[in-house]
Parts: sequence; C-alpha cells; structure tokens
Amino acid sequence: MKHQHPSAKRQRGMGIVGLFLTAVIIGCVAIVVMGVVPTVIEYQAIKRAADKASKEGSVEQIRSAFDRYQAIDDFSSIGGKDLTIARSGDNYRVSFAYQRKIHLAGPASLVLDYTGQTK
Repeated sequence: MKHQHPSAKRQRGMGIVGLFLTAVIIGCVAIVVMGVVPTVIEYQAIKRAADKASKEGSVEQIRSAFDRYQAIDDFSSIGGKDLTIARSGDNYRVSFAYQRKIHLAGPASLVLDYTGQTK
C-alpha cells in the first residue's frame, strides 16, 4: 500500500462560503444593472427626439416637436420646456441635462446625471 501525501487528498475549488459570496456579488451587480439599463434606453430615446426636433423651424416648433416625440417614445424625464436651444449658424443646437435617481436598498440610491446635445 502506497502512502499519499496529505495535501494531495485536499480538494480544490470553491467552497460553500466562496460560492455564497460570489452569488451575493453577482446579485448586487444584477440589481444595479437592471435599474440602470432602462435609464440608458430612455436617454437614447431623448437624444433621438432632440436630434429630430432640432431640424424643425423655430424654437417653439422645436419644443412642440420634442413633446410629440416624447409622447410617441413614452419618456418622462424631460419635456420640451426643459431643452436649451441656441442658434448655431443656420441651424439650432438643442441641449439637455437631467438626473435620474434609482433606489437600491434602504437609504442607498444611485443618481445618474445625463447630458446631451445635437450636432
């Protein structure tokens, strides 16, 4: 009968505590991602609406067009009145800024600042 070294019998891999900690970390990251993804999608819709609206004629037409696109794309973080519109040559430059607050747990929240402007 051969004698094996005691360290050769030890198993390698993740223990139950390591597995639990990994699951908790993955769960926390998933909760944050599930809260952030809808705000990113909304930002993209707002950016598209601002790009389309900037091609309208006057400042009031740009605000009105943005509000129409807001109703179509169903976002609520900002409206036409929240846009900053400045003349840039023959065109208008539309810019916007807003915050979104995502409740995480207890008193913890994540605040995201979004800004954008048309070309």
